[in-house]
Amino acid sequence: MVFSDTDKILILKTYHLKVHEAMELTNEFPNKWWTKAALIGCWKSALAQPNRVTGSGRPRSDCTKENVDLVNNLVLSHEERQTVKP
Repeated sequence: MVFSDTDKILILKTYHLKVHEAMELTNEFPNKWWTKAALIGCWKSALAQPNRVTGSGRPRSDCTKENVDLVNNLVLSHEERQTVKP
């Protein structure tokens, strides 16, 4: 359900001032065709944090000079051990 800007303001102000649940809001405004799921979605989108929480993403790999040298040495040591099949 798409709420108008006026409806969003009305929903959020009523929620903050009276701390209504979704069903109480639908009973208080019977002329609006609001559903419980739509009201909860409106609250969640309004109260959601817009910024990403620090450290919530994938950790960065350590691509340092020492690690690159270590991997190169491992690859070269395994190339010497490989046998070629005809």
